[in-house]
Amino acid sequence: MPPLPPVAAESFLPLDLRALPRQLAAEARALVTPGPRMVDEWACIASVMLAIVLAHWIGARMVAWAAFTAFVLMKGDARETTLRGVLRIVGTGCGAALALALVPLAARSLPMAMASAALVGTVSLYGMLTARRAYAWLLVGLTFEMILLDKLEHPTLDTYAFAQTRLLEVVAGTIACVAVSLSVGLFTRGMASAAPIETPSRMYWHPAAARHAAQAGVTLALLPLLHDLAGIPELAQAGVTIMAVMIVPVTGLASGGLAPVSRRLLHRAIGCLSGSALALTVLLVADGSVPVLVAGTVAGILIGRHMENGSTRAPYIGLQFTLAILVVLVPDSYAAAEIRPGVQRLASILIGMALLEPVLLAWHAVGGRRIARDGSIGEVRGSE
Repeated sequence: MPPLPPVAAESFLPLDLRALPRQLAAEARALVTPGPRMVDEWACIASVMLAIVLAHWIGARMVAWAAFTAFVLMKGDARETTLRGVLRIVGTGCGAALALALVPLAARSLPMAMASAALVGTVSLYGMLTARRAYAWLLVGLTFEMILLDKLEHPTLDTYAFAQTRLLEVVAGTIACVAVSLSVGLFTRGMASAAPIETPSRMYWHPAAARHAAQAGVTLALLPLLHDLAGIPELAQAGVTIMAVMIVPVTGLASGGLAPVSRRLLHRAIGCLSGSALALTVLLVADGSVPVLVAGTVAGILIGRHMENGSTRAPYIGLQFTLAILVVLVPDSYAAAEIRPGVQRLASILIGMALLEPVLLAWHAVGGRRIARDGSIGEVRGSE
């Protein structure tokens, strides 16, 4: 077995534990200090709350996805937020169209389901790592995997209606985020002084990125098999997890993706577990009370975004903290809010992480000695 990539142990730690009390005090002060950081955090709250209202209004099937869309799209520059929103809608639309064409056939047999999950996941992640409109490529894969896995879980599911509601959820989240971002930009005059948006250069064949994407494809292929063997619900969140943690800078893939992906897995686990602990506590205290659920959601978004904007070396923890909050505390219907769907979605996220790491280790053991020394082509441009 080839040696593991050299990674310093401290690189896996999000904080210097010796400086932790001082950092926590500084972050607490920043939480109540007026300025761009506070504006961004409350803009995220407004964006998510508006997305939830819009998603309920249009009858979306998974309101949490609209809320998460509104959260991840929010950037300091309103133009960048708008561009990412357009790419998210285009990618979701293309992924939904692809699902309408392939999922009815793929869902009929386990080998076809596994093959389609692997192929679409591999191609879309490769596009995410190397293409000019990377964010749209990511959403193609995420949308297809979610529709496929939900269809396998619910064979009688109307694929067209489900693809339509998935697109509506993204549109609701995008409209909410862009509206809030433009309003904030107008009141703060942020757009007038914004720097020009850089257009990523077009990229072509990159072997290291292709190998990396193939590892994700192999792992995604295991999800239909796992569902067939164990009947685990909500595996769509596992598919999202697998693709999201594989988004790492392409510059580091020449020496293999095991170390950076493992680090993201660790940070995702820390964020999800800490966020879910808070969310489940709020859910139990609320006991169906909508005001308590909304207050808990607001507090969770504020804490998560504050962590993401902070001075730690792991902003991804803050993003995943917020994801757990939204997955658990934003039900599809407040009238029927319960703990079970949130726990199932959280378990699915952990299953995705548990499946991916053995695949990475096995791939490294078999092919680590043959990793090519590819040139640097820059970092990926987006994440979930």
